[in-house]
Amino acid sequence: MSVSSTLIERESLTVIDYRCDARPGDPSYTEVHRNFSIAYVRRGSFGYRYRGALFELVAGSVLVGHAGDEFVCTHDHHDCGDECLSFQFRPATLDTLIHGSRAELAKLWRVGGVPPLPELVVIGELAQSIADGRSDVGLDEAGLLFAHRFVETISGRNTQHRSVHARDRRRAVEAALRIDDRSSQPLNLDSTANDVGLSSFHFLRLFSAVLGVTPHQYLVRSRLRRAARMLADGAHSISDVAFDVGFGDLSNFVRTFHRAAGVSPRRFRQAARGDRKIFQDRLAAGAVR
Repeated sequence: MSVSSTLIERESLTVIDYRCDARPGDPSYTEVHRNFSIAYVRRGSFGYRYRGALFELVAGSVLVGHAGDEFVCTHDHHDCGDECLSFQFRPATLDTLIHGSRAELAKLWRVGGVPPLPELVVIGELAQSIADGRSDVGLDEAGLLFAHRFVETISGRNTQHRSVHARDRRRAVEAALRIDDRSSQPLNLDSTANDVGLSSFHFLRLFSAVLGVTPHQYLVRSRLRRAARMLADGAHSISDVAFDVGFGDLSNFVRTFHRAAGVSPRRFRQAARGDRKIFQDRLAAGAVR
């Protein structure tokens, strides 16, 4: 039995969490790839029958799917199941990543299974960390980065960034100002990119090159700036601060703030009210290390 949950769904890509508990002896059946996809295997193993070949995928491997193609997953070797994080792309998104013919696109997206490669496992684990709420990079950003690194690695192409022109620098700055003004609202990478007339991938690459952070990282840090200001002011409850600045979940706010400040929001507020010992203890702990 397999269970899937959609983590995000955007114009450019969809990210789905797949969990399967199939065991040896369970029947296999033919499925069809609905989209172009790359799925990072984060746990377990399974077989992938595709276009006459069988790929044995283990943790760190990547399952590659071409839209419309049939495949079969097998579970012949153990009964621990498997888990994957699947990034599914629209053809228009892939066109921004691969500057080539449709034949080249089809060839690249029909490699079947990719073994654990260092260039891909590090991005796959980053994406999983994001899905688990342990990073301030956007999951859609990680998906585009994963696809970009996949194209570079499998095709052997070096797609280094070109120089950034003044017009594009202005676009990045204007986008940052717009994000800052709307930081209490959810960030949609696709719509933000459309606002400046770029594809999602090109906007992500441009923004990161000019400002040194991804759009989602900038959004989170804008929210943290506002949260720190409100906590220091002391007029709002911690839950009010979390929701007012744009965090939809209190525990996520507390975890993100603690990761940034080194102390909880409550302790930060106490320090802002004059309890110097909190940060003195933090400095002393750093000195000991």
